Amino acid sequence: MPITTCVFDAYGTLFDVAAAARQAAAEPGYEALADKWPELASHWRLKQLQYTWLRAVTDAHCDFWDVTQDGLDWALEAAGLHGDDTLRQRLLDLYWELQAYPEVPAMLQALKAGGMQTAILSNGSPPMLDGAVQSAGIAEVLDDVLSVESVGVFKPHARVYDMVHDRFGCAHDEVLFVSSNGWDAAGASGYGFVTAWVNRSSEPMDRLPWKPAHVLSDLTSIPQLAGL
Repeated sequence: MPITTCVFDAYGTLFDVAAAARQAAAEPGYEALADKWPELASHWRLKQLQYTWLRAVTDAHCDFWDVTQDGLDWALEAAGLHGDDTLRQRLLDLYWELQAYPEVPAMLQALKAGGMQTAILSNGSPPMLDGAVQSAGIAEVLDDVLSVESVGVFKPHARVYDMVHDRFGCAHDEVLFVSSNGWDAAGASGYGFVTAWVNRSSEPMDRLPWKPAHVLSDLTSIPQLAGL
């Protein structure tokens, strides 16, 4: 069936999760982060994701903001910056204003101009996602922003992907699901979506039972994949 609905993961897919650490490192007063921000950003993101998986499999769901803070605390300690409360708060503040990747606005505008339904499907809590969407200025090119808080479990649980059908009433194979997380794209493939993995850092394919239909280096070609 033709694609009718394009659904995007948020963090790392539309929004640059390294932007908070990168921006803080360039600001006066945070010189200690200057040489450590890439490692800190990587550790922060990894622990954030690991904590969502552990909470999902142990049925210990919490707000995504909690795992975001827990991941940062681990990353700060690993970088030898634990105890710098001013830096911690600055990084958390910046996370609410993450930059969108440069190609995102034009890509979403092209999808909407072509008649596609568009949405975010994210682990993020509604307030976090609203902050990022407003900061990036993309609210008008999204039909909805779907948060796992509606179902109380993190990705890649099937109940999360169910939210797309519940909202748009589309068949699984009418959905182009796009994520920068290989495991998320794989899980969505197993669910039945047509999937695109945005592999910006040229990582190896995850060894899972399912694979994404498409592997991209950025989001520029999404309208073409959707059939526009």
